[in-house]
Amino acid sequence: MSRHAEQFDQWIRSRFVELNTTLEQLYFAQDARTATHLVDPSLREALRDEGAEYVSALLAEGNTDEGFEAAFDLLGNVGLYMGACHRHGLDENEPALATAAGLAMHIGASLGLAPRFATSHLATHNLAVHGTYKRFTSLADEALFLEHNTRGILAYKRAAEALVQILPLGVSHPVARDLLTVAGDALTDVARTNQALFDDLDADAFFYSVRPYYKPYRVGRTVYRGANAGDFAGINEIDLLTGLCEASHPMYSQLLVDKFLFMLPTDQQRLRECMRQRSLLDRFLDELAVSSAPPLLDNARCFLHVCRAHGHTAKQHHDWLVERFISQPSAALDMQDLATVTASGPPLPVLLRGLETLRDMRLAAPRDDIPSRHAALARLARRVGESTDTAGKKVHSAGAGS
Repeated sequence: MSRHAEQFDQWIRSRFVELNTTLEQLYFAQDARTATHLVDPSLREALRDEGAEYVSALLAEGNTDEGFEAAFDLLGNVGLYMGACHRHGLDENEPALATAAGLAMHIGASLGLAPRFATSHLATHNLAVHGTYKRFTSLADEALFLEHNTRGILAYKRAAEALVQILPLGVSHPVARDLLTVAGDALTDVARTNQALFDDLDADAFFYSVRPYYKPYRVGRTVYRGANAGDFAGINEIDLLTGLCEASHPMYSQLLVDKFLFMLPTDQQRLRECMRQRSLLDRFLDELAVSSAPPLLDNARCFLHVCRAHGHTAKQHHDWLVERFISQPSAALDMQDLATVTASGPPLPVLLRGLETLRDMRLAAPRDDIPSRHAALARLARRVGESTDTAGKKVHSAGAGS
């Protein structure tokens, strides 16, 4: 890490956090929490101007060829700075942010990534120094959100890695059961983190003081969507390897395309490789058509458990977390106020419809308007002597709501 990069990193970990925290406390104390313009602008201007000094020095320094990790870390710091400026309503056309955009585009292009901060900058690749990791504020609810998100992402990665290791062994190999058990246990851990978020995270604090930092913002001529907690390969590897989702479906393939530039290159490669594989569900059905070997039957039962566990976490995310922390608070605001706290992706109604469809694909819900694997999973369950209700209670179609 160059001297300028190190100084910028120290500022991001200290003064940057202090300024954002003070601003959030002032916003939250107002009757109109979204009226950020009513707060004394001197704090916002201090954040912009102090950060601009570091960014200008780094842009002038150019590429110091410190390697991927250093460049990726710097991209995250520039992205955090730009995200905070946008959250506080600072004009993207101001010289300070134009300079930051230039630096972000230079780094992003060299790494093959979107020129903004991504989820991994605040989760799996967020180096703690003396016990403190990078974040926007020192608010307790942001820490809770980031730490549980990181736990959930790492659990998804454990499940995905276990499923990948089944491919060279085959679905009838006795050791495949061990790997399916690991995957199921990891998905149970995801469910625990979802439960902890639901129980402990304050909905107002998250909606008004955490989520606004994840808004889309413009870098150069392009508006890049906000960082999303699903911007890593693991969850999609599980989708594709189980067979609950198929990369050939237009909606799902669009989701994958949208994610690639927000994922680490190693994750991009893992996901591309996974897209080439035949799903475990189809492999089980093929083998069970000609064999009833005990290891195969046992493994199939464990596989059904993994599919149910994955569907359960998807249902938690949509029916609990999205509903409590996004849908309900959004309903209390008009469109103008909502624009100041909205986060990644399309307009909220479009986002919710897409999440509902994704939930139902992961649940293998009995719907005929999406490529649900409900019938295939039911066939597998009958073959091994289990209940055909693999998706739990019937889920309403898209037109009926969640």
